This record gives sequence, structure tokens and C-alpha cells, in this order.
Amino acid sequence: MATQRRAKAVWEHDLLHGSGHVQGESGALPSVPVSWSSRTELAQGRTSPEELLAAAHASCFSMALASGLTKQQHPPERLDVTATATFEKVGESWTVTTMDLEVVGKVPGITADAFAQAAKAASEGCPISRALKGNVAIRVVTAHTA
Repeated sequence: MATQRRAKAVWEHDLLHGSGHVQGESGALPSVPVSWSSRTELAQGRTSPEELLAAAHASCFSMALASGLTKQQHPPERLDVTATATFEKVGESWTVTTMDLEVVGKVPGITADAFAQAAKAASEGCPISRALKGNVAIRVVTAHTA
């Protein structure tokens, strides 16, 4: 069974001087402001598509990792995931070039190597990673606390 999720954006005026807002249909993502300068300069209380992409990837990856660890009989007590999307000009086009996933996990009974392997598998298997595959380099850095 397919699931669909919607978000709506409204933009007013030109790219450099205009602004807009985006919100999720579910109500969980309230209307938040966006602007070109929030993408390329300081955020100043506004979000960007890249920040929203990083948030989507961090949450997707954390769920995939929790699932994988649980299947290995090592359910996590806590996973702290930070995703960083890099947005830069490549030739004449602005592009998301990399996504760095940093995860600190509190997972009793697992070795650091096994945790790193589970994180690598999660980074390759989560739906957002699969959507980015072939377009964005995904790098994972792990730290494990027992």
C-alpha cells in the first residue's frame, strides 16, 4: 500500500528579494519561512530546502538504524543523528553535493565495529538515502557508547 505525504510552498516576488513559506499538510510542520538568503547565507530564523532535506534524512536514517539494530538483537537506547546537507555551486548550477550523517548511539552489547556496520547498512537502505543515491555523496561517521 502506497503512502503519500504533502507539503505546500508559497513564494512571492523574485528569487533574490522574495521570500516564502513552506508547511506540511499533517500539521506537524507548521508554516516556516524560506528565502534564497537562508540557503546561501545566514539562516536568520528561516529554513531552506536543504535543511528540510537534512531533517528528512536524519529522521529516516535513525529509524532505519533502529530497525537494523533491533533485528540484530541490539535495540538502541538512544541514537543522536545529525545530517548536514552541503549546497554549493557546481559549474552554473546550485547542487546538493554531499550529505554527512553523524550518529552517536547508546546501544548496549554491541561493538563499535558492529555499530558502524549497522550504520553503513542503514545509510544505504533508508528510503531517503535511496532517493539520493547516485546524486548526492552520503558519508557516515559513527560514535558508540555502551
